[in-house]
Amino acid sequence: MPKQKTHKGVKKRFRVTANGKVKHRFSGTSHLASRKTHKMKRNRRGTTVLHEQFTSQIITVLNGESY
Repeated sequence: MPKQKTHKGVKKRFRVTANGKVKHRFSGTSHLASRKTHKMKRNRRGTTVLHEQFTSQIITVLNGESY
């Protein structure tokens, strides 16, 4: 039987915690930051927990592969 493959793009962007929550980094932080306001740059620092609505989708696509 064929096996479900891990989505490599999701694997690079999300991480599942021990309690089953999904952490991610904000978008828009890599480059072109000069046109963004100081408030936007400050609020996008660090990581945050993904909304519970999308947690099951991300865990399914990761297929047990999380760093």
